[in-house]
Amino acid sequence: MTAVAQVALPADAQRKLDAYLDLLVKWNRTFNLTAIRERADMVTHHLNDALAILPHLPETQTLRVLDVGTGAGLPGIPLAIARPGWRVVLLDSNQKKVAFLTQAAIEIELANVTAVAARVEDYAPDAPFDVIVSRAFSDLASFVRGAQHLLAPGGTLVAMKGAYPRDEIAALPAGVTIVAEPALDVPGLAAQRHLIVMCAAAPVASAHAPARGARPR
Repeated sequence: MTAVAQVALPADAQRKLDAYLDLLVKWNRTFNLTAIRERADMVTHHLNDALAILPHLPETQTLRVLDVGTGAGLPGIPLAIARPGWRVVLLDSNQKKVAFLTQAAIEIELANVTAVAARVEDYAPDAPFDVIVSRAFSDLASFVRGAQHLLAPGGTLVAMKGAYPRDEIAALPAGVTIVAEPALDVPGLAAQRHLIVMCAAAPVASAHAPARGARPR
């Protein structure tokens, strides 16, 4: 059975997390979804890493969450499994990755998950999101510029980072406020992890397409 971070999980969550890892290992052989190959490393670097942010997200039964640049479904799929009342959209421009995400949602029976193939700048959902999260997607300023049009009033932008991103925070445009910046304790992982929670009081001018971050996917 897969070990996960110490957070409260529904009764069937463990089985679904195991099933997700099984699919990820299987599809990764062909589609190169993540640079991490060993299943045991996926537990710490992917599952525990994703679930470690839960205590810093709103404690509500219903929430609209967008995972920008989701890649292999991280952190969106573990969050959707842990909080089945949330509606989670997995957004990625890579069609092959979205094919994997769509199949995973079907096989794991994640009725609260939708996978969409689009660039964040071009995505036009039916309704805005309460939380927009990114992991290994871009620098903070590019994340804000690309995603803020998708954010509901009072919503937050949540960026998962490794070492504390001091230079990226200094480069944030006017109108962006840091709400929280906790260091994360990820079970089994010795590397630094930080969460940057932001809100944008006013629209921030768009910029060039965001560059991928350096964190392993």
